[in-house]
Amino acid sequence: MEEPYLANSSTISPTHSPTTPPRETRGEASLDYDVVVILAAMICALVCALGLNSMLQCVVRCTRAALAEPAGWVTHRRLNAGLKREDVVALPVATYAAAPQQAPAGCAICLSDFSDGEKIRVLPACGHRFHVVCVDTWLLSHCSCPTCRRRLSPHGAEAPLEMAIAP
Repeated sequence: MEEPYLANSSTISPTHSPTTPPRETRGEASLDYDVVVILAAMICALVCALGLNSMLQCVVRCTRAALAEPAGWVTHRRLNAGLKREDVVALPVATYAAAPQQAPAGCAICLSDFSDGEKIRVLPACGHRFHVVCVDTWLLSHCSCPTCRRRLSPHGAEAPLEMAIAP
């Protein structure tokens, strides 16, 4: 007896249908693809929810500080803002010359060593040295030394950062 010819016999699978449970492979139950996708989506949702929660806590904390003591909050923000470009350019610049028998010095921002004849900026508050480009970029957005966090003021009155923001 011949079997009837089916035009699309590759789509019909007698061993697997939507109502039959997945087969076991080598004694282990195979994971259903849908379960894996659902678990991955739930993990992503959990991570997003935790991130959103952290962000909202930060917003609430900052809002409370701004509403409870607006003058102190504004003063704190201004003290921690970067220096003006004119003040940054006015800081002293030196030419680096390596001393013999001494370990090479380097920039704490870009982590590369200074080379002879290179222009470096020396911060007057603490004496730390950096590449001019590195420290200028830092000081335009921060008001303190990147190494010791000593506050630099445009008028020459340097103080440690924690003393500058204390009431």
